[in-house]
Amino acid sequence: MSDNVKILKVRCPRCGVHVNWNGNEHRPFCSDRCRLIDLGRWADEEYRVAGDPVPVEENEE
Repeated sequence: MSDNVKILKVRCPRCGVHVNWNGNEHRPFCSDRCRLIDLGRWADEEYRVAGDPVPVEENEE
């Protein structure tokens, strides 16, 4: 009987390189560098999650 074990490979969302899912401590990214670049883009508000606008409170003096 043969062992047909498939290794799951995913594409890094930052650079597109195919990497193994199992054993990858940076998943879904290929490296710590790609993970930190993506985190920086979230911090700079380049990415946004869709939702209702937040009402702006006006200060009355």
